[in-house]
Amino acid sequence: MNIDLSGRVALVTGGARDVGREIALGLAAEGAAVVVNYHGSREGAATVVDEVRAKGGRAIAIGCDITDGAAVRDMVARAVAEFGGLDILVNNAGLVFRKRFADTEPAEWRRQIDVCLYGTLNCTHAALPHIEARKGTGRVISIMGDSSRIGESGLAIGAAARAGNIALMKSIAREMRSGATANAIALGLIETAHDPAFIEANRERLLKLYPLRRLGRPADVAPMVVLLASDQGGWITGQVLSISGGFSMV
Repeated sequence: MNIDLSGRVALVTGGARDVGREIALGLAAEGAAVVVNYHGSREGAATVVDEVRAKGGRAIAIGCDITDGAAVRDMVARAVAEFGGLDILVNNAGLVFRKRFADTEPAEWRRQIDVCLYGTLNCTHAALPHIEARKGTGRVISIMGDSSRIGESGLAIGAAARAGNIALMKSIAREMRSGATANAIALGLIETAHDPAFIEANRERLLKLYPLRRLGRPADVAPMVVLLASDQGGWITGQVLSISGGFSMV
């Protein structure tokens, strides 16, 4: 399959490490200019930018707390000014704490909801006018856990917030009239720097839940994002695509 994203511009939130890093590198490998969003230390994002540039690609890093609507609008404006437009938004940034819902306090809910739901709302709202202006190349892709579709013990708040993103993607897929698409990708458990102690303590139990008998890797996710971002994904919209090793088969 000949996928060519040359001339297109992508913004990847949480693009400094793990799944976001692989997505940014995957889009850049197909020719897209990439904006690597990060929150906190710039080091990881700078490394991704250096990798892209070392291979002849175009990339910049922009720090931004996606829960801050004004900061998000400024980030999108900077991306458009740097590269002349915006074709692809990948809502990848998230924040989830593993804890039984009955043991949580309302004060613990807000940050997860702010990042996982309002962060996606902020980024999508700021990017959408630019994405629709690109006509048939416009793409919005939101990354979430499969818990957002089927529920999961200990992830109630994050699952509830990300479930809102599914409704958002389906709704804007119906609203757009420019040939732009909007889709969600729901992930099984990916081995990342997040929560390694939980994975190691529960690995054998977890593997029994996966017909493929392994957990996911960040590199398992990027190819689907690249496909959806490409012309070959142009007739896929309003969908939730599971990359879960068979964890869910809804």
